[in-house]
Amino acid sequence: MTDFETPVLDNHMHLDADNRGLEAVDEFARSGGTHLLVVNKPSWHHGVEADTGEEFRPVFEETLRLVSEASERLPGRAWPVLGVHPGLISRLVDERDFAPGEARELMCAGIDVAAEYAAEGRAVALKSGRPHYDVSDEVWAASNAVIRHACERAAETGVALQLHTEATEDLTDVAEWAEDAGLPPERVVKHYASGRLDGVTKSVMCQKGYLETAVEVGEPFLMETDFVDDADRPGAVMGPKTVPRRVRWLRENGHDDAISLAHVETPEAVYGIDTRGTLDA
Repeated sequence: MTDFETPVLDNHMHLDADNRGLEAVDEFARSGGTHLLVVNKPSWHHGVEADTGEEFRPVFEETLRLVSEASERLPGRAWPVLGVHPGLISRLVDERDFAPGEARELMCAGIDVAAEYAAEGRAVALKSGRPHYDVSDEVWAASNAVIRHACERAAETGVALQLHTEATEDLTDVAEWAEDAGLPPERVVKHYASGRLDGVTKSVMCQKGYLETAVEVGEPFLMETDFVDDADRPGAVMGPKTVPRRVRWLRENGHDDAISLAHVETPEAVYGIDTRGTLDA
């Protein structure tokens, strides 16, 4: 049983068997962490330069394997989030001479393969988004089309959608696209969020200032590190110990309700996962 006697979920972590991999899971668990949402690393980090949707499948299979092994080492368990990193569009357009429309089609095809796993109950969310840096109008429009497609596939398969986007406190545009697709906006999550966000659910980076704001706002939120498990960037973006440490800090400051909101209630509402029921006694 965790020393918190409550679930402690990191909503967005990457694992890489060629880097720290399960060692990072062990560090998370030793620090008091119990549950993980493991997001597949960008396809090119696996050496995959896809030309078809099917060529993303090895990336997803490796993530599922790591999730299974992580679950065996946690007091709770891990769940996979599968999809296509939005930064791929720049690699396709700038380095491989894809037209933005061709890149959009390939990325949507990759999301279709991820949705197969979701339909089988093997993923609790899809991953999509748009670049967080300046791009051409054509690339921006293509990226937004990919998000809309991901909303449709998440709605069809009954899972949530995690998004990587620009830094913003307003994603009401995406909330409208989700509603149009039949996906409840609260089941869309902006990863790498600050303490405020309109439109969809925020997954707050574990900086104390962001968390203080999230507690003050009082709306549903999740907590994450975006640990990237990259040997060239050790500890980036935040290390595996960070969420448990911040939960401890929230508890010391009397924010038990916020802990329950972020680690029990919001995960259930967004992903349909039971963090209490999957926590070993």
